[in-house]
Amino acid sequence: MDAPIRGLEERSTDFEGLTALEIVTWALESYHPRLALACSFQAEGSVLIDMMYRVRGPAFRIFTLDTGRLNQETYDCMDAIRARYGVGVEVYFPDSMKVQEMVRSHGLNLFYNSIDLRKLCCGVRKVEPLKRGVERS
Repeated sequence: MDAPIRGLEERSTDFEGLTALEIVTWALESYHPRLALACSFQAEGSVLIDMMYRVRGPAFRIFTLDTGRLNQETYDCMDAIRARYGVGVEVYFPDSMKVQEMVRSHGLNLFYNSIDLRKLCCGVRKVEPLKRGVERS
């Protein structure tokens, strides 16, 4: 397990009573440009994007994972966020050769068949791309 952020435990009580916007402001001021929002474009992520925009304008980093199984509404939301806030969204994809090999061997819906196959699918489609997104921070 990675070591916690130095001093964060001691500071955690300092956040009591702060608004979410105040905490986002603190995070951006303390860790920008190393801070990035990993976003799946659900309601909570959209709220965080709005808060980050209020603090820094479009000068913050957003990344997402495209597993190859997203629905159209997710792409529409991504495009709407880009248009509204003028922010770039980095999209990380799984290695196509690994996906092809996995699907060829186990089928498109392998994650329904066993926990091991679910772990394999998540490793290929989510974990590896997430590592690349985080490493860039």
